[in-house]
Amino acid sequence: MLVQQILKSKGNDGVITIKPGTRVSDAAQILSDKRIGGLVVSSDGEAAEGILSERDIVRSLAARGAKCLQETVDQMMTPDPVCCSKQDSSDAVLTRMTEGRFRHMPVVEDGKLVGIVTIGDVVKARLQELSMEKSALEGMIMGH
Repeated sequence: MLVQQILKSKGNDGVITIKPGTRVSDAAQILSDKRIGGLVVSSDGEAAEGILSERDIVRSLAARGAKCLQETVDQMMTPDPVCCSKQDSSDAVLTRMTEGRFRHMPVVEDGKLVGIVTIGDVVKARLQELSMEKSALEGMIMGH
């Protein structure tokens, strides 16, 4: 399955971005309100300059305490995140996420942010593929 199929199945809610310079506490509120695990940091809403995840915030809280919530997202984000294109396969994306130990990957086409996929999205897509393959094999075995 391709990333473009995963994005299509998610619907077109767009990508929630946050500007550099925004306080981490505000980012945490957005993550909570939207029930998402990561935000793409972008000055213009088109370029993926960084990514900030719940995990980044929790690790910073554990290391430095609540004062980190007054920092800006660009101080805490992972700069230059690993991105994929709509033409990448779900297997390739899953491999990169697993090897890099991250859960969110911006989707970029022609230098512009067009979506985001999570490890949950990719696993769900892979499970759907396996289910379809299983049904096809069962149909072949049963002669349907």
